[in-house]
Amino acid sequence: MVKQKNKSHHLATISLIIMGIGFIATIPLQYSFWGNILQGGFEAGLVGGLADWFAVTALFRHPLGIPIPHTALLPKNRQRITSGIISMLENEWLTKESIRKKINTIAFTNKLIEILETEMNSQPLQKNVVTLVQHLIKKIEVRKLTPIIEKELKAKLDDWDIKKYLPLLIEQVTERKYDEKTLDYILKEIDEWAAKDSTKYKLGGMAVDAVENIKADGFMQFALKSFSNLVNEEKLGNIIQNLIQKGVASYSDPYNPNRRTLLIHIRNKLESIKTDEKIYEELSNLKSHAITKWESQEQINDILEQFQQKAIDFVAEPGFLNHYLLPFINNTLTELKNSPEKIEAIDIWIKSKLSSFVDKNHSKIGKLVKENLDKLDDKTLINMVETNVGKDLQWIRVNGAVCGFLIGLILVGFRSFF
Repeated sequence: MVKQKNKSHHLATISLIIMGIGFIATIPLQYSFWGNILQGGFEAGLVGGLADWFAVTALFRHPLGIPIPHTALLPKNRQRITSGIISMLENEWLTKESIRKKINTIAFTNKLIEILETEMNSQPLQKNVVTLVQHLIKKIEVRKLTPIIEKELKAKLDDWDIKKYLPLLIEQVTERKYDEKTLDYILKEIDEWAAKDSTKYKLGGMAVDAVENIKADGFMQFALKSFSNLVNEEKLGNIIQNLIQKGVASYSDPYNPNRRTLLIHIRNKLESIKTDEKIYEELSNLKSHAITKWESQEQINDILEQFQQKAIDFVAEPGFLNHYLLPFINNTLTELKNSPEKIEAIDIWIKSKLSSFVDKNHSKIGKLVKENLDKLDDKTLINMVETNVGKDLQWIRVNGAVCGFLIGLILVGFRSFF
């Protein structure tokens, strides 16, 4: 563009120089018929070229730097020109109505579907989509979700009806014979505890103390005294230890009637719990107290953060894109294409949002143009205008010289003829 401006500028200058040289060269010939006609043509061409040079130059600056009135029109009237451009843009070229009409002629949804179908298989777009999904997951502030989840979790636990689940739990205990397993576990622990030497001496010591502390009179006192002299801690401990181990062994025998009686009693007690309102009330109070005292925010937050990181890692795997995201997008696009009413609804929504945006921001078009023009100093603005329209302006000068030359020939020819 700058080269074209310089080329046309040089052409205009050359045409003016030619007219000047022609005028000077024909002065000696002015007394001949053809010399007079040529001098008149060159004179008129020189005057026309100079006049058009003055007119074109006066648009942008003072000719020859002389502050002649009504010259340097662009710098002097810059604000008025800017206001005129803004007014023309807002009120004639880019009015709200014209923008709305243009928006209403565009099928946004169909164009978006075409773009997505065309570009969805491209690697850059797929990579950007995965990056976008990961970014959206990272933007989720899990700490803000924690109180909400905690509240809902505690509400669900508080609504949990113990009467509905406790009978099921008791039935499972019976069916899976957890009562027998529990009894066997307790018997095993008792047997291991009783077999220890420390337990033997502890039990023997407790028995000796108990015997010595029994209060009795007469013969009973004598008998107890004699018994305590015959036995010591070790002997009493051995006796009690053997009794406990024999009792444990008998109750560990699945065919022992005492064991069966005990298990029947336990199961009867479990069955009675199903209809015991006091137990339900106590368990409900215990549940409510536990829920109230449960500080679960940190635990929930840790779980959410772990889940968030796992989701980010999962999105980065190729299987997410190929097996989940792309099929989902393709199915959605197919469903949209087969539902004209949905396309129309989306188009209406997009156009309404764009129209609303235009209504709110239409005045900013002029402000944007003004801001951009105000950033330019006079020299830069003049250079920009000359660069873009300078070719046509310089041709005005060329045309002025040529037209002046032709008109001069005609006028002088008429004058010489008459």
